Amino acid sequence: MKEEKDKKGLSISELARRVNMAKSAVSRYFNYTREFPLNRADDFARVLNITPEYLLGVNENKKDNSATKQILDRVFAKLESERQEKVVSYAKSELDEQNKENLVQLFPYNVKEKLSAGTGYGYFDDGNYDTVYYDEEYDYDYASWIFGDSMLPDYPNGDVALIKVCPFEYDGCVYAVDWDGQSYIKKVYKEEKGLRLVSTNEKYSDKFAPYSEEPRIIGKVVASFTPLEK
Repeated sequence: MKEEKDKKGLSISELARRVNMAKSAVSRYFNYTREFPLNRADDFARVLNITPEYLLGVNENKKDNSATKQILDRVFAKLESERQEKVVSYAKSELDEQNKENLVQLFPYNVKEKLSAGTGYGYFDDGNYDTVYYDEEYDYDYASWIFGDSMLPDYPNGDVALIKVCPFEYDGCVYAVDWDGQSYIKKVYKEEKGLRLVSTNEKYSDKFAPYSEEPRIIGKVVASFTPLEK
């Protein structure tokens, strides 16, 4: 405040006169021997041609919460009861709007199958399922937990794979495959005598499912996700 006073070329006496206060009181504010009166911030700011926030040392872009609250409390206290009710009503409306904007819609998925990104698990082991949630909605037929690390980094252990029932389309796409009582999630390549199941994790060797053992394409993996807490 002293810097602004000096820029305006005001003496303490002139400043005190303009804000209608005693010179001794204003002097104490400048000497830091008396706390600045928040209820007079508007008067000092008007004379010094600055904002009350600047006068109180509140950053214009990131206001200190406590100082801002003090200003709001001071203004609110000056309002008549009818106007206070309007302020409260408006504040509640703004809060509701803010909560709606921050609300993330979560979609449920019933995960009831096991697909292995590794050694294989039984297909349709039982009728139980887990309900998990994600913030995007997908078109799918089956949802399965992914077990194992052979499809890292795209399909981590513990993620959910979403499967759309469809016939084989293209070599190299990721499919859910039923073979010899086990189920797998792998890149699939059709060869003359069977299906080659390929992992994306280089430490795993390819698997070969002969047509004589009747491997079956369950469907294509159309998406995967890590479940979100509801």
